[in-house]
Amino acid sequence: MEQLSSFVLSGALAAECPSLPEPFGLAPQPLEPPASPCRFCGAPLDYTFVNLGTSPLCQNHVRTHEFNRAEAFYPLHARVCRSCFLVQLDEFVTSEEIFQNDYAYFSSYSASWLRHARRYTDMATERFKLNSNSLVVEVASNDGYLLQYFVEKDIPVLGIEPATNVAGHAQAKGINTLVRFFGTETARYVAGLSGQADLLLGNNVLAHVPNINDFVAGMRILLKPEGVITMEFPHLLRLMEGNQFDTIYHEHFSYLSFYTVERIFAHHSLTLFDVEELPTHGGSLRIFARHAANPAWPVTKQVEALRSRELAAGITDLVYYSDFEEKAKETKRKLLEFLIDAKRAGKTVVGYGAPGKGNTLLNYCGIRTDFLDYTVDVSPHKQGNFLPGTRIPICHPDRIRQTQPDYVLILPWNLREEIMEQMQDIRAWGGRFVVPIPEVQIYE
Repeated sequence: MEQLSSFVLSGALAAECPSLPEPFGLAPQPLEPPASPCRFCGAPLDYTFVNLGTSPLCQNHVRTHEFNRAEAFYPLHARVCRSCFLVQLDEFVTSEEIFQNDYAYFSSYSASWLRHARRYTDMATERFKLNSNSLVVEVASNDGYLLQYFVEKDIPVLGIEPATNVAGHAQAKGINTLVRFFGTETARYVAGLSGQADLLLGNNVLAHVPNINDFVAGMRILLKPEGVITMEFPHLLRLMEGNQFDTIYHEHFSYLSFYTVERIFAHHSLTLFDVEELPTHGGSLRIFARHAANPAWPVTKQVEALRSRELAAGITDLVYYSDFEEKAKETKRKLLEFLIDAKRAGKTVVGYGAPGKGNTLLNYCGIRTDFLDYTVDVSPHKQGNFLPGTRIPICHPDRIRQTQPDYVLILPWNLREEIMEQMQDIRAWGGRFVVPIPEVQIYE
């Protein structure tokens, strides 16, 4: 047999060696398994919004006795539906696994969020004429951070919260709280037990539900014929404009535009009659909904204005979503460049906060204790543990004053003003704040 070139296989030899894949003996490229169908409309999901690799559950902080155990990492591959334009993650972990096992997020540890909740309570009480004969029901009521202000006004309330440990804190405050996940089954149970709600609200929960149809159908069941729903959730347009890719994590199954939410609610015979744009969480929407058959609340001009603005931006055009992944990659490069330069210059860098978004950012960028010595958090439920994936220790905020680092990387960048006010004394030793999103900014 003739000697063969190292680069060319004859057709005869290829025929004799059918086990060698083409071309030139290279194995075929592996393909990622297809995603589940769209959780709202059921259409196939084949268009990538952003692929952030893999990450552990963002609120599963690692305790000292668990440090030497392996963690589970799951894909963070967000896709956009070609039919309804819902941006979404696949469901890799059940809601029970995420929210019922010693959930670490407590709303009451943010002073600015408490102020937001009190302002909402004052607005809703006046606008919807709530009194001692009304019933206010909050879905995902957390530790009672909001319902406590309705209780102060002698307005009957019910919280529905699936995280047992968090609900316990609300119950300790005297806030009536049911420990259950919300959906049609729970809605029927509550309606039969307590009656339907005059005001049914949920803040930052719509994105957290894997079965969004069952959830919205449940709200329709629990709402009085003349009642009102308000929901708050991060606005997809603001997420994209602000390059807020770090707000994508497994606890957030969906990323919502007004266009898509309006379609979802209409599918369940609920009409969005008003909308407000809020600064919270990097830019959120507060929607107001009613039964489609209830004409008491006419649709406002704000609804038409926002709908038109989203359509003009391209929310129903896949091209609109096409460059988001590259923006995330560039932010990763810039953050790593800053950290590499700082470390080479002998500077110390620590974090502030242990939010879900921080874990996405750190795991996506591969930042561990080689770049970030530690982070701090005001919540005692997080202190003494380690961030998931990166294993960065979580300390009390006093550690920053003890160690006097050169830079403090603010992971909950949506609270940067509050944090910089609380920690303004770092400037006494020349410390500076760093905000990573939408791109790296250093504050003197």
